[in-house]
Amino acid sequence: MQTSTRRPWRGPFHPVNRVQPITALRAVRALIRNPESTGEVFKVIQALKGGSLRQSVDRMSAHEAGRELLRSKPSILERLSDREALAAMPEGSLGRVYLDFVLAGNLSAEGLVAASEEAPRDESREWLDPEEMWLADRLRDFHDLQHVLTGYGRDELGELCLLSFMTSQTYNRGISFIVFMGRRKYRQAMPHMDVDALVREGRDIARAARWLPEVHWEKRLAEPLQALRAELGLQAPARYLAAQRH
Repeated sequence: MQTSTRRPWRGPFHPVNRVQPITALRAVRALIRNPESTGEVFKVIQALKGGSLRQSVDRMSAHEAGRELLRSKPSILERLSDREALAAMPEGSLGRVYLDFVLAGNLSAEGLVAASEEAPRDESREWLDPEEMWLADRLRDFHDLQHVLTGYGRDELGELCLLSFMTSQTYNRGISFIVFMGRRKYRQAMPHMDVDALVREGRDIARAARWLPEVHWEKRLAEPLQALRAELGLQAPARYLAAQRH
């Protein structure tokens, strides 16, 4: 008989569920001034995270593939940091395209960890169970892998659309707030662009696709990227690609 991993109910004033809207607003304003400041993203996420992480763990627990990941807790960070192994993967594979992506942008998987540490110490983490801590780190560590999977670039519009994709797949109040504020910025700065349609496209692609956190990515990095996209139902972001061209 399957046993539930659900913990006792944690009320709105529990440290894990506490939100800090003023802190989030300050961080979003700083992010709008400097979109390259990844650390501000993590400050927003931390300030507004609430109890969504527990809900995601419960969702994983509902399927065997998710339960296996929760049991084994593989480290995607270790695999994405092994550039020698990624370089040895076939041309056109997910791992090889990811490596090209991070090299072109002078990025690293460890860089996301460093950026997350710019946020104030998150004392609520000590209230998380091992599954929640593992999933929180995993959602952080495979951000750039999602760029590759979806086809969204690292330009500001690509980041905004990817965040719309991410929070539609795994709801996060902080990311949703960043998307909301980013849309306002684009409406003012580029009124000729239908940014709402671009954000909706990210949402629609996310809802039509398989839930990505539940995929055992460590085992699939050597597979062809295009075949993976087809299997997972990841449609090309046609509106975004057209906006990039124009």
